[in-house]
Order: sequence, then C-alpha cells, then structure tokens
Amino acid sequence: MSQWKEISHIDEIPASGARVIMLGETRIAVFKNNQNEVFALKDECPHRKGYLSQGIVHHRTVTCPLHNWKIDLSSGEAIAPDEGCTGHYPVKIEQDKIFIQC
Repeated sequence: MSQWKEISHIDEIPASGARVIMLGETRIAVFKNNQNEVFALKDECPHRKGYLSQGIVHHRTVTCPLHNWKIDLSSGEAIAPDEGCTGHYPVKIEQDKIFIQC
C-alpha cells in the first residue's frame, strides 16, 4: 500500500533546480521549475545512470549532465529520439509542504 510522505518545504527547493532526498537506499531528485511546479524522479538517467539532480531544469524537463538526454519531469520518460524511463513519484503540496507518494 502506498502512502504520502512529507519530504520538504517548497522554499527548500531552488527555482529551476533540484534537491536530493533518500528513500531507503533510493536517491530521489525533487525538482522545482521556474513556474514553481514540483516533480520527483528517481535520481538516475535511464541511459547511463547519471544523476538527474545535477542536470539543467527547463520548463517541464531536465537534461542529464552526462549525455544531454532530456527527461520529462511529469512522467520520467526520455524525450524522443531517446528512449527509456526513470522512476516517477506523484507529488502533492499542502501548506507549502511537499509530499511524495511512495
């Protein structure tokens, strides 16, 4: 059964940036774009396992720092012509607190 876990306050995530949290052994990158939308993905590019949290956030995508793959922040899917997917976590915000479903 999945549950909502509080992970951060929205002000702790930099605009157009990311913060890494650990969920057990799993690195999760929590992103905030320039429209204050928040997303959570497994911090691992499906191509060569680069840390997406170190990539560049633009609109609703992040570019992997290793080989410039673009990943859709809302789904974790690689954007064509690249293929693959990283883990995606549903996010909700309540009273400026960020929760992920895990």
